[in-house]
Amino acid sequence: MTDIHVSVVGIGNCASSLIQGIHYYQNGNPDDTVGLMHWDLGGYRPGDIKVVGAFDIDQRKVGRDVGEAIFTPPNCTKRFYPDVGTLGVVVRMGKMLDGFSEHMQGYPADQTFIPAETREATRQEIVNTLRETKTDILLNYLPVGSETATRFYAECALEADVAFINNIPVFLASDPEWAKRFAKQNLPIVGDDIKSQLGATIVHRILTDLFKKRGVKLERTYQLNVGGNTDFLNMMNQTRLVSKRKSKTEAVQAVAAKRLEDNNIHIGPSDYIPWQKDNKICFIRMEGKLFGDVPMNLELRLSVEDSPNSAGVAIDAIRCVKLALDRGIGGVLEAPSAYFCKHPARQYTDDEAYRMIEAFINGEWNATEGGVQAAVHG
Repeated sequence: MTDIHVSVVGIGNCASSLIQGIHYYQNGNPDDTVGLMHWDLGGYRPGDIKVVGAFDIDQRKVGRDVGEAIFTPPNCTKRFYPDVGTLGVVVRMGKMLDGFSEHMQGYPADQTFIPAETREATRQEIVNTLRETKTDILLNYLPVGSETATRFYAECALEADVAFINNIPVFLASDPEWAKRFAKQNLPIVGDDIKSQLGATIVHRILTDLFKKRGVKLERTYQLNVGGNTDFLNMMNQTRLVSKRKSKTEAVQAVAAKRLEDNNIHIGPSDYIPWQKDNKICFIRMEGKLFGDVPMNLELRLSVEDSPNSAGVAIDAIRCVKLALDRGIGGVLEAPSAYFCKHPARQYTDDEAYRMIEAFINGEWNATEGGVQAAVHG
């Protein structure tokens, strides 16, 4: 097995957790790998992932080694492996576009974004970097609402002949036109909007599916999320939240027995509390009817460190994309997208998606609809 070369767009908290995790599990014991869904995935282990390129637009990160940049402000996630050391990869200046919200410059420097004064990279310079570093996969960790910037980097990936993982709620892999473009070049793409390992959306989905399976009528529900990282600060700009709300809402609606009216479901980020830092608190309420139309309600509070919660999922997504590259599979990877993302092109229940991803890893899944159904139900 060869190393998996990845380049990362956006060296924020999620990138920090991912890179720390790669090193944390590098010499792990396969019998004691807390936090990983798969230690060995198709022959690849976490330590096989090598970061070879990085792009950002914050002056505190551009020009620094990635091993140092992941711990610079405004990053505030938990340092569970602070000894990453020097990686020999310098964070390069990227392209700003809509990759930041202007209101984020009005907060204290340790909590917000400081635009780099260095000249922005051109598309050709980014493409050349991807080629020179022999990048296999480009990971998108831009802030929510970076619609134009996400498409810009996807264009760079296509030109550089690089696979793409879209971790944010910009609808790319779930857009038929973009799906066709990656399929035409036989390049894998996974997306959109990565799920956490045990986060608000996956818990809400599982409970909604449980209501359906147990014959409980779900009448209304909400999910409120608060946190203190730059992701929550960025999302204070409501204009950047349209796709995020849609992604999270559709993830829950997709597994409900009956689609709820819009005024009976509310899901999305709710507020920014600076001292919470990277800790995310989620409040879920579900109201329904049991046997005999007897009312019931459920309330849940979930507290998690936000960025590490998605890093293990990202490690599996990276390895699945590398398997696809090895097998010559291009286009949207339906099984990994369904299992790892909130807004795949086609929604499945999490049980179905789990069976699909295991079949994909074992080489028993193919891209045709019949193949998917055979893997799920066979």
